[in-house]
Amino acid sequence: MPTKKLALWCYVNTEEHALISASAERSGLSRSTYIKRVCLGQPTPSLEKQHARRDLLKINADLGRLGGLFKMCLSEKDTPTQTLHSEVRRVLKEVEARQRDLKAAIARI
Repeated sequence: MPTKKLALWCYVNTEEHALISASAERSGLSRSTYIKRVCLGQPTPSLEKQHARRDLLKINADLGRLGGLFKMCLSEKDTPTQTLHSEVRRVLKEVEARQRDLKAAIARI
């Protein structure tokens, strides 16, 4: 069954075609849908931003788990003070490392 949609044609050179194709692939859309959205001024999704958001959520979950371990370590009554201090320092270093990862991920966005 023939479609009732109208088609628009545009001539582009090889470099322009490659650029449009790469942009459409980065957005996760077909070339046709990408071109249509760009021409109509509609937003195009960015897979890079979606991946960065997912990375931020993973880092946030890591920080939550570290916080839980930190609380558990502090609540232990039987742990000697020296052992507790070394564990707290280790956990704090891990938290600082995750914070650096988080800042790097935010900078990429």
